[in-house]
Amino acid sequence: MPASVGDRIRVGSRVGEIVEVLGPKGNPPYTVRFDGGEEETVFPLPDEVEIVEE
Repeated sequence: MPASVGDRIRVGSRVGEIVEVLGPKGNPPYTVRFDGGEEETVFPLPDEVEIVEE
């Protein structure tokens, strides 16, 4: 699922903002800053992630 820096995504039960897209053409992996403040690189499968509209 292509995404862009600034998109908010849900990965499992956590929500955060994409701060870096590391894959080609907007695809994973992504560096995500989760709402709790932690930042990590995630490699979600297409059925494990969704863009959050807020």
